[in-house]
Amino acid sequence: MDGQGVPCEGYSVRRAWPLLFFCAVAVSLSQGAWAHVQGPQDPQDEILRSIGVDEKLGAGVPLDLILRDQDGSAVRLGDVLAGRPAVLTLNYFTCPMLCPVTLRNLLGTVERLGGISLARDFRIVTVSIDPDERIETARDRAKEIQALMKGVGDPASRWPFLIGGKHEIRELTGAVGIRYRKVGAEFAHPDVAVVLTPEGRISRYLYGVEQDPRDLKLALIEAAGGRIGESAAMNRVLLFCFHYDPVEKKYALYARNIMKAGGVLTLAFLASMYLALWMGRKRTS
Repeated sequence: MDGQGVPCEGYSVRRAWPLLFFCAVAVSLSQGAWAHVQGPQDPQDEILRSIGVDEKLGAGVPLDLILRDQDGSAVRLGDVLAGRPAVLTLNYFTCPMLCPVTLRNLLGTVERLGGISLARDFRIVTVSIDPDERIETARDRAKEIQALMKGVGDPASRWPFLIGGKHEIRELTGAVGIRYRKVGAEFAHPDVAVVLTPEGRISRYLYGVEQDPRDLKLALIEAAGGRIGESAAMNRVLLFCFHYDPVEKKYALYARNIMKAGGVLTLAFLASMYLALWMGRKRTS
């Protein structure tokens, strides 16, 4: 039995060699054909991978950075922020479509915050990522947005539009983790608003062409440690009830704290009912 098994096994292997060789050639040809079908890598895919945001929560922006405002005057970034919470946006002022829409949407969101005012509580700072940006272009973009800022006494100081050279832009974008790419005459960049603390540290990133008023309000309250707006007590309640969801990139009700608050209120209600019953019995006895 064993003597017949060895020749039989060798015979099977010898017969299998042509089939194995055919399979190897087929796999090789199929891989080459698939690569041919796919063709060269799409440049657009490479561009999309090169832009984005590397979040640096808690990191500080370069407060000593010298930029120029819409009038051409040299300004220090720390002086522009002026020790208040701020929303930093990185756009470019020759953008034909997306940046103007994003900036107008941001202003519309600010007008719906409720209890927090751009005229009093925080600033918005927009810096161009184009090192070749002209003062005239920055001024035109600033006037376009600032003309829409109703009820704001000094629009240029509450929402300045700044430009800088290649070194300054690289330092600022590197500090906040923004990756962008020049494509022809335009720039590909992420749509993100960076919320800063009064000390100039990164508190939160809010994504999208349009911000939800609740998310922006909570991000500003969080950045200011609750010391902003009309009611510090209400701010503490909001921060207790809402937490930022890093997966969904937005604020959501924090169920655990809601249950805790509900439990405390239930105990308080039961205690008050017991006290009322006890006082009633005491009066009738």
